[in-house]
Amino acid sequence: MVKTLTRHGNSYALIIDKPILDLLRIQPDTPIELRTDGDVLVLAPQRDPERQAKFEKALEETNRRFGRTLEHLAE
Repeated sequence: MVKTLTRHGNSYALIIDKPILDLLRIQPDTPIELRTDGDVLVLAPQRDPERQAKFEKALEETNRRFGRTLEHLAE
């Protein structure tokens, strides 16, 4: 899908179609994270910090318990 920016006051806005918003479960009040690598712009719903911390803790525990085995399997 190709989109163009729309003038909004002194700025520009990107209009996101409703089916895409529904797919990503984005509401008008959903905080959006913007990231870039200098070439690509990525928009995503802001992650829940509590859920992110829980995920990172589980990942750390998995790596602690199974890290050597996973490295061995990767070889």
